[in-house]
Amino acid sequence: MFSGGTRTGTSLTVAVLALTLSSCGTPTDSEDDDGAAVPSGVVAAPAQQNDLGDFAAPAQMTPPGTAPKEETGPAHSVPVPGLGPETASQIPAETSQVLVASGSDASSDSGQLSFYTFDDGDWKKRKTFDIHNGKKGWLADRREGDKTSPIGVFTLSDAGGYKKDPGTQLPYSQDDRLPSSATVAYGSEYERVFDYIIAIDYNRVPGTPPTDRTRPLGWDKGGGIWLHLDHDSGTNGCVTLKEKDLTWILETIDPDAHPRIAMGPESQLQK
Repeated sequence: MFSGGTRTGTSLTVAVLALTLSSCGTPTDSEDDDGAAVPSGVVAAPAQQNDLGDFAAPAQMTPPGTAPKEETGPAHSVPVPGLGPETASQIPAETSQVLVASGSDASSDSGQLSFYTFDDGDWKKRKTFDIHNGKKGWLADRREGDKTSPIGVFTLSDAGGYKKDPGTQLPYSQDDRLPSSATVAYGSEYERVFDYIIAIDYNRVPGTPPTDRTRPLGWDKGGGIWLHLDHDSGTNGCVTLKEKDLTWILETIDPDAHPRIAMGPESQLQK
């Protein structure tokens, strides 16, 4: 993830060179939060400072716009366990599947994800899984490159991965480039962490492949926030699970249930 700024002249030249030298992709490729390469042929945005120095942010491929939103009615009459009034009010009445991803506090990079279904007038917990989230914890007003996971309630509309469709009802996009993207994001030993992906609809256009880089809120808010396979440590912003757990979710999630994910530290979700 990267944030925009204003740099000119020599600073920008050095910044572009720094990214080129540090990237595992081609010299004109760059990576976003999910590690996927941004296609060449576009102008890089100005540089920002990170732990290694200045580097160029990838360009926005499509001008910011308005992402289509799923039509919703009133809030659900029954709150999901663990969600306070403020958060529960963001779960619409039409939703009958909710994932709750939470950590013990705002700085935690690990926690649990529970899968709930609404049945016979009540929410029932189907399963709970161990997860990792952003290395720097959770943040509502996150920024590109800050290594936090976004706090909020989001739709789940699209899936994909390097492997073939495991049998999910979500639209699924298989992409052979994902192992190289995973290598750039996490290292060569983790090339398979993008074998399966569910896109979290944070700053993206629902109804597009998880690798689509349109950012309706602008590039500085980050993007490419996914559920993907775990690598035993904090992430750049995604939420990660063991393969058997993520495949279970892929096989269980139902677009007709208008699924949502509520994510953040426990104290925030309980508001």
